[in-house]
Amino acid sequence: MPDLKPTRLLRILVSLLGPFIALSVPSIAATDPEGESQRIEKHEVVTHRYMVVAANPLASQAGADMIARGGGAADAAIAAQLVLNLVEPQSSGLGGGGFLTFYDHAADKIIVYDGRETAPAADTPNLFMTPEGQPLRFLDAAVGGRPIGVPGIVRLLEAVHHDYGKLPWAKLFEPAIKLAENGFAVSPRLHWWLDSAKAFLSSSPDLRAQYYKPDGSPLQVGDVVKSPELAKTLHAIADHGASAFYTGPLAEAIVKAVNQGMGVDGHPTPGAMTLDDLKNYQAIRRDAVCGSYRRYQVCGAPPPSAGAIGVIEILGMLQRYDPLQLVPQSARTYHLFIEASRRAFADRDAFIGDPAFTDTPAKGLIDPNYLLMRSSTIGRDQATPAVTPGNPPGRHAAAAPDATREQAGTSHMSIVDEAGNAVSFTTTVNMPFGSHIMAGGFILNDQLTDFSFRPDIDGAPAANRVQGGKRPRSSMAPLVVFEGRRHLRLVIGSPGGSKIIDYVALATIAHLDWGLDIQSAVDHGNVVDTGRDTELEEDTPVAAFADALTNMGHHVVVMSETSGLDAIALMKDGLHGGADNRREGVPVGE
Repeated sequence: MPDLKPTRLLRILVSLLGPFIALSVPSIAATDPEGESQRIEKHEVVTHRYMVVAANPLASQAGADMIARGGGAADAAIAAQLVLNLVEPQSSGLGGGGFLTFYDHAADKIIVYDGRETAPAADTPNLFMTPEGQPLRFLDAAVGGRPIGVPGIVRLLEAVHHDYGKLPWAKLFEPAIKLAENGFAVSPRLHWWLDSAKAFLSSSPDLRAQYYKPDGSPLQVGDVVKSPELAKTLHAIADHGASAFYTGPLAEAIVKAVNQGMGVDGHPTPGAMTLDDLKNYQAIRRDAVCGSYRRYQVCGAPPPSAGAIGVIEILGMLQRYDPLQLVPQSARTYHLFIEASRRAFADRDAFIGDPAFTDTPAKGLIDPNYLLMRSSTIGRDQATPAVTPGNPPGRHAAAAPDATREQAGTSHMSIVDEAGNAVSFTTTVNMPFGSHIMAGGFILNDQLTDFSFRPDIDGAPAANRVQGGKRPRSSMAPLVVFEGRRHLRLVIGSPGGSKIIDYVALATIAHLDWGLDIQSAVDHGNVVDTGRDTELEEDTPVAAFADALTNMGHHVVVMSETSGLDAIALMKDGLHGGADNRREGVPVGE
């Protein structure tokens, strides 16, 4: 039997969060064998004016409070992100990056804010290679100062607030500052991460001091955490804007922490970040990438994110099948989905990188004729033995396929405000607890491990190789989906590293094609194939198709999955919210 303490804590949280939460009292339905999450029984939530769905109840509440006070979706996203920094430090925070897709209802416009981290200017393509010319082991590369990219979240939040903020900047920091000063209760998920990762995290004095007891044991569920150093940082940014992060004493503390970084074995692993790297960082406003799927238009972050392109490719390859042919709980449906995913990932690996450094044929990859051609190579009942990249329109040169897969220390939130504006925001420090290095009370990312460790593959340069000032490829897929020309229909995204693409694509199909309510869609068993094994989520109905898919030629592994889908479906009777039962998020609204 699972320990019921997580349930008791969640009951307490729900009781404290007030009337904005429309949530059934959670109960533990199943325990993830990897321990990363305990499933929480949830039901679809319906509101009529606005909704915030974030990965922790305190973050959802902070965002909803901002809208209730006269703010909009941008204000809610900023407040929620700042709270997540505290309550979900393993996943996102000031020391990380992300992509935010904003739909401006009045102007009928979509803007993507790219807050992806950048490699310090001095970094070279051999950053993660040994002197002998071999790639580093992942943990040797991921912990310490070497993998830390210049954080982008604070500049991203500032840009969004400049364009769409309605409340004063400093007011958005109040919920996080209050929690940092007065404390918050450790959640079941945070406790599990602290316990499971203590062998690695113990090498960081800052993490040890913040999250562990003097005897080395992790904080328990319900223990109260205070963070006076983070409160000081939040006050500084609230009072002086993003410049307080990218220049001055805080920037100096970040650079010092990077340059003094220690690896998992206790040896120095300094990074190359300088004060100029921080001072020169800019968030980028980009045009969304959009593609059609049946009567819908799917829009999201363009390169250096491969997420929206990957989802659109999968959907586009399945478009030639009537929805009635893509029936749920069908081996053939899952087979077709898997084959489409394998092709999307082959294209991702070959073509997508930072557009400032790489000729990425983004439009060609989602061209309907190209996707129809790619789809025609899918066997109806048999897996393709080996999938290779396609030949999309606009391809300029031969590319070296780079199968780098991102880590899953990420979070997502979906927001719709009273004016019809929407935010889909995926935010990350990459690996859980990022680089394991802290500065200013927050965790610094290890995002540079999303680059290809090998700069050249089979004699050709990898599109996603390390270069100074470059942004690593991502699979984050913060999407907005429209029905017809511009009727907002769905706001969706997920954490999960490279698997984000499949998590989001399958949940979108489950809701739009199969008619599942949004909670059931995000809870649906995950089916993943990023070009390696075919993964079926254990303890879900999809696991029953392992034999059938194996007989079709797929190399099937039944395993746990750690999606964290947060979604809002806009229906005739209101806003329908769903928060993944694998994590702790809740929809909050009115």
